[in-house]
Amino acid sequence: MASKQYITVIQHLGEAVGRIIGLLDENSAVVASSDLSLMNTTRVGLPMDMAVDDVLRHGGYTYKYVDKNRRGPIVFVEGEDPEAVRCCSATAVVLDDMLKGGDDKDDITSFIKNVVTDNILPSDTYVRARELDFNTDVRTAALVIRYDSISNSVSVLEIVSQLFPQNTKDFVFNVNENETVLIKDLDDDVTMETLTRLGESIADVLENEHRIHVNIGIGSVVNGVKDMASSFKEARTALEVGKVFDTEHTVISYDNLGIARLIYQLPTTICQQFLQEVFKLGSIDSLDQETLFTIQRFFDNNLNVSETSRGLFVHRNTLVYRLEKIKKITGLDLREFDQAIVFKVALMVRKYLDSTKNGF
Repeated sequence: MASKQYITVIQHLGEAVGRIIGLLDENSAVVASSDLSLMNTTRVGLPMDMAVDDVLRHGGYTYKYVDKNRRGPIVFVEGEDPEAVRCCSATAVVLDDMLKGGDDKDDITSFIKNVVTDNILPSDTYVRARELDFNTDVRTAALVIRYDSISNSVSVLEIVSQLFPQNTKDFVFNVNENETVLIKDLDDDVTMETLTRLGESIADVLENEHRIHVNIGIGSVVNGVKDMASSFKEARTALEVGKVFDTEHTVISYDNLGIARLIYQLPTTICQQFLQEVFKLGSIDSLDQETLFTIQRFFDNNLNVSETSRGLFVHRNTLVYRLEKIKKITGLDLREFDQAIVFKVALMVRKYLDSTKNGF
């Protein structure tokens, strides 16, 4: 109950009315107060029977249950006069609304978590959604935020939740000690580029303000609650594929994985067979790092010899010589588009196989 949100509200109310306002838990311990010196103290001997007007005046304070059924936390206000009673009643109403709203959000968040992790039967999904009055036609995308330290799981959950405090349609929860999930409610005009920028902003806050390094995977935009699980799985796949093929970027979207996604899903036996068919025996292993760097720059410049030679600060004829050498070793001419594509895919397949050997 005594989250930072409630503590802040009580402090503001106390400042506004010029009286001490606080909150007791079920054991009469002060869990929030505008007078910080009262924090963590206990009201010993407090009679719990409320008067006819539902308030208790005792020891210079007025008390009232937040819940009208007289259970749970109790508000207290300095004074026993009518103004203290009105202030106490108003505070109880405010906190009751916040508490109920929080409970509703928690219930829906738990429901969404069960949906994306496949812990609810499809036949029960829409029944539970109706019980919670949850719109099942929502447009959403899943962002999975992954980090190394187990101790960061609570921190990331709190930080990301605070980044989206006003939108009750966004849901943040942990699925394990290394992953926090954001199910983002989307307008019709939101694109994957927008989501990528959002992911980069989240990563920037966690890295620069809290020193927590993360990688973020983004699933496809989906329509309807039934497809949230697929977006969540895609976000996780994006993280796994990015760990192999795109280590330079912190935020990876499933929609931008391209051919890497296909390669990642292939059995290793097929990948090994492909390499054996494409290259002469051992030819790809005979390429040194300088040659591989040249090949990568050639691909980056869309197979343009002149642009690549300028970027490498070598004469055009030197680059042509290197390309001829590669052709002689591997049997593939990278100046031919079709053969360059085969070579590019083969390099990615080799990288994938290396990652499986290293236990990624």
